[in-house]
Amino acid sequence: MKNALRHLPLLFALSTAPVFAPAFANDTMAELKTGGLTFVRTPEVEMTKEALFISPSEIRVDYVFTNTSDKDVSGLVAFPMPDIGGDPYANIAIDDFETDNYLGFTAAQDGKAVAVTLQQRAYASDIDVTEDLKARNIPLLPMSKAAKEALKTLPDDVAADWIARGLIFIDTYDDDGTGMKDYRTPLWSLKSVYWWRTTFPAGKEVTVQHRYKPSVGGTVGISFLEDGQPKGERYQDYVKRYCIEDNIVRRAQQAEKDMQAGKPYLFEAWISYILSTGANWGGPIKDFSLTIDKGAAENLVSFCGEGIKKIGPTTFEMKAKDFTPTNEIDILLLKPSGAQ
Repeated sequence: MKNALRHLPLLFALSTAPVFAPAFANDTMAELKTGGLTFVRTPEVEMTKEALFISPSEIRVDYVFTNTSDKDVSGLVAFPMPDIGGDPYANIAIDDFETDNYLGFTAAQDGKAVAVTLQQRAYASDIDVTEDLKARNIPLLPMSKAAKEALKTLPDDVAADWIARGLIFIDTYDDDGTGMKDYRTPLWSLKSVYWWRTTFPAGKEVTVQHRYKPSVGGTVGISFLEDGQPKGERYQDYVKRYCIEDNIVRRAQQAEKDMQAGKPYLFEAWISYILSTGANWGGPIKDFSLTIDKGAAENLVSFCGEGIKKIGPTTFEMKAKDFTPTNEIDILLLKPSGAQ
C-alpha cells in the first residue's frame, strides 16, 4: 500500500467475470435548481474534520463542519447515491432492489436523526424520462421486479415508442422453463440523491454522520494475471488503482495454482468510495482520517495511500492534516474461497 489516494473503480456483485458498478460519493453542498440538484462550492463552511470508515459490511462517515463567516449559512446537504443502470446483464451487489433506499442510508446531524428527502430522476440517452415513467405508473428503479412487471401492462404503441427512444428493449429468454419468451426490459438509468436543509450557525461547529451498506463487487478467482504472470493492461490498471505489490502478486499466483488443483483459492472483492467531492467545502479538510477494515484476518487487502498504519488484526489507518481530496479510494480484497 503506497502512494497518494488515486482513481476509483465501480462496484458490482460477485460473478464469474469481472463487472464494474457505481461508486459512492462524499457529502457535498447543493442548491436546488429547476431540473434537480446541482453541486456548488461553499467557501464559508469548512470541513474541519472527516473520519471515514470503510469495511465490506458498512461505510461510516463522521464530519465536523465549521462556519467561519460572521453570518449563518443555510443550504442543502446532499448525498448522491450510486447511479443504477438498466443493463439487464449487470450483476449488481445490492440486497434489495425493491426498495428505494437500496443501501440502507441513514443520516444524523448533531446527534439527532434527520429526515432526508430522496430525489430520483430517470434518464434514457441522457434525456430525463422520469415523468414518462410516472405517467404510466412504472417504478423508477430499473432492476426491480416491480418495474419489469409494470412494463407488461404498457400499451403496444407506448412500448414501441419507448423502444425507439431507448427506455426499454425486448430481451428473449426462458424465465420459467416453458420456453423462450420476449420480455420488455428497462434500459433507463436512475440517479438518486438524498438531501436535507440545514443551517450552519456563524462561528459554530455542526456534526453530520451518515451510514450505509456498501455494494461489494468482485469476481471468482484472480483477474489481473495473464497465464499466471503479472502482465497486461488489467494488471497495469490494478497497479495504478490499488497499488498492488509483489507480495499480493505472489499470493495471487499461488491462488491460481490452487484453483486449478481443486484446492481452496482466493477471489477478488472491490470496494470504492468517491472522496473528491469533499473539496466542495471551504478550504482543505483540517483533520482527515481513513480507517479500512478488511473484514477478516485471513483476507488480503491492497489500496493506495500515504502513511498507512496497521492498527488492529483487520484494520488500517491513514491520517492527514489540511487534506484536499483530489482522487478517490479503491480497495482490493483477496478473500479465501468459501469466506463470507
